Parts: sequence; structure tokens; C-alpha cells
Amino acid sequence: MQSRVGSHGTLEEGGKEKEKDPVLKLVNQARPLQLRLLQFLLLFLGVGIVFSFFSMYMIRYLGVQQNNVVVMSEARFLPCELEPSSLESWIRPPSSSLHRMNDSELFWRASFVPRIKTYPFRRVPKIAFMFLTRGPLPMAPLWEKFFNGNEGLYSIYIHSLPLYQPDFPPSSVFYGKQIPSQMVEWGTMSMCDAERRLLANALLDMSNEWFVLLSEACIPLHNFSVVYRYIKRSRFSFMGAFDEDSPYGRGRYNGNMSPEVNIKEWRKGSQWFEINRKLAVDIVQDDIYYPKFEQFCRPACYVDEHYFPTMLSIQSPLLLANRSLTWVDWSRGGAHPATFGKADMTNKFFKGILDGKTCIYNYQPSTLCFLFARKFAPSALDVLLEHSSEFFGF
Repeated sequence: MQSRVGSHGTLEEGGKEKEKDPVLKLVNQARPLQLRLLQFLLLFLGVGIVFSFFSMYMIRYLGVQQNNVVVMSEARFLPCELEPSSLESWIRPPSSSLHRMNDSELFWRASFVPRIKTYPFRRVPKIAFMFLTRGPLPMAPLWEKFFNGNEGLYSIYIHSLPLYQPDFPPSSVFYGKQIPSQMVEWGTMSMCDAERRLLANALLDMSNEWFVLLSEACIPLHNFSVVYRYIKRSRFSFMGAFDEDSPYGRGRYNGNMSPEVNIKEWRKGSQWFEINRKLAVDIVQDDIYYPKFEQFCRPACYVDEHYFPTMLSIQSPLLLANRSLTWVDWSRGGAHPATFGKADMTNKFFKGILDGKTCIYNYQPSTLCFLFARKFAPSALDVLLEHSSEFFGF
């Protein structure tokens, strides 16, 4: 078939081909758009898969929520949706004495104080027994007898030298009571740092109301009921704070400590104390007196005998009984009190400690003046255990 040529010189049969060109053009234009849409969907799907894997990794890294309890591994915060929502989650004491907080973080956390004094839950106040030791607790078996049957009324915290590894069995009341510790040097600020560290860890448990500092050479002189009742009923905290005009009192004062501390405010007292929660918080949060004592009270100024007695006498003099609950014997002279061994453990010895003494308790004379005593050598333990009922009533 021959093609006919129109007046404009175009092919008539080819004209039909020309009439289809706009449709083909639209189709050809739509194909790249569909391809780009497909590429976008594939990219979106890929990003979603990557994000899912990343989310699963982060959940495993930050914590897992099981039965509405968040178990944190490396994270130090809770996402908004995982924040504690019950009162119990705020008042529950730490499950372990070990943590990763440094001293600054620990003291900051321990300084939290409820502004409303009425507790919205049943709170049984406890005594925090804080042991400042070099290593082992040779008197631990005696303390075990003392604590037995009084669960829920006490807490235990141990600060020892960092390298010491305790070997208490799981059945012991001392098991797992070690806190993160640092080196301590006698007569220096590191001693007070350790005591503040013990107080701060004990303050994390809101049920701890009273705080007793003890050494590895301390023993109880009465059964737990007597000790608990005596401390609970006292209107005062037991820390010695004396104005001693001697080379060992005022003679240790450094004028560079003024104006925060002047010589008339300078006090001396026993290292071994019992204080209430209010005073414990005051000690932990102190940043006024601490720098002065750290810089200007160094041997032969023994900071553990002066820092807390002076600071609390300035801030809260009406809360102090100005005496210690821990008996010691300084009659033999020297920088340390007398140590007692197996041969000293007699009825006569303990009657000499407990009888014939008079002190002031809640503004009234009392013959019950000491709840604890030191220093006792490990050799005394067997006799103390055998006669604890006779000597101490437990």
C-alpha cells in the first residue's frame, strides 16, 4: 500500500501514530515517579528495620522492665515512662550497700530531706550501727548475739580499708554490709571522710533515725532492747563537746579558722558518737566548716576529735548531751586508750564500768551512762561469748 501525501506533506497513516504521542509521553513521564516512590518506600523500610534493632539494643543496655520493676544496668536515669510511680519506690532502701557513686554524688543524694515531717506510711525507726574498721570484725560473733531477734530495728554499715575482702557467711548479719570505702589515715581528715561516708550511706535508708559510730574493738554493754529504748527516748544526741583550755584542747586551735570558727567556739570530744537524723544530714551536707578543718587542723591537731564537736556545737548546741555513750579507759596515758584482753574479762571488771557512775539523761540523774565500750582485744571474745548473758543480759 502506498502512502498518500497530504497538502502539508505529512503521511496520513503516520498521522495516526502522531495522535498517540501525548499518551506515550504521559506514560513515560509517570515511570520515573513510580520508581522514585518505590525507592523511597524501600529506604523508609530500611530505616525502620535499623531503628528497631537500635531500640532493642538500647533497651537491653539501659534496662529491662519486668513486673513493673525497672532493673537498671549501666544507666543512671529512668526514661519518663519508666519513672517510679509508687510511694514504695521512693522509700525503699537500697538493695545493696555497694554502689558506683563517688563521694560528691553520695553526699548530695544523702542530703535529701523531706519538708513534711509527718510520714505518709508506717515508719519503724531504726538504729544504724556504723563500723569503722581496718579489716576484720573480731567481735562479730558477740554482735551477732546482740542483734539476734531484733530484725527490722537496726541497720549495719561497714567501712574498712579498700583492699579488705570480708568473708562473712550469707547467714551473718554482717554479710553484704560493706560500703564503698577509701584509705583512712589516723588523725587526718580521711578519718572524718570515712565517718561522713558511713553516715551518707546510712541516710539512704529513710527508716534510719539514729546513727552510732563504732570500731572493730567495740562491744555492747547491754542487750538490744535496753540500747534501743535508751536512744529512742533520749531528747539529745550523744557527742562530747568540751571547751578544754589545755595544749590538747584550745592549744590545737589555728587562728586561720576564723571567722567560721573562733577559739571560744573550739570544742573537743570523743570520736565515737550517736546522733539523730537531723545532725547526720548537717554533717553530710557541710561545706562551711569542712574546708577550714581540712586545711588547718592537722596533726598534732587531730581532726576527728574536733571537727564534729565544734561544728555541731555552733549549729545545734541544744541537741547535744555533751557526752559519749562509749566507755574508754584513758588512765594509762598515751595517745590511745587501754586495750583489754582475756584476763580482764571478769564480773568485777564490768561492774566497774557499769556501777557507781552518774550522768544526766533527759535532765535527770541516771546511773545508766554507757551503752558500749572499747578497746577489746580478739583474745577476749571467747570469754565474752560464754558469759554474755551474765555480763550483758543477752
